[in-house]
Amino acid sequence: MRTRWVVLTGVAVALLLAGVVSIFASSAPDGLTKVSQDHGFDHTGRTHDSVVGGYGPVTGIVGVVVVLALAAGVTYVVRRRHSDPTE
Repeated sequence: MRTRWVVLTGVAVALLLAGVVSIFASSAPDGLTKVSQDHGFDHTGRTHDSVVGGYGPVTGIVGVVVVLALAAGVTYVVRRRHSDPTE
């Protein structure tokens, strides 16, 4: 029971951080963009469409859910293989 509480608390904290922290993210360009602007070749780049462009709170929450789902799936497969009596 204690393990379940710890896991649920961890998931809640991860979702909260993913949803809230992105609101405070800097809008300043990253290092690579800054260098390209400083040296005058930023116009040569191309933009690409993205499924989750903008990196807002929803993107952070979706990322947490996807990672947790993958981790749960791997854990399920490993536990099932480990407890398989035919091996």
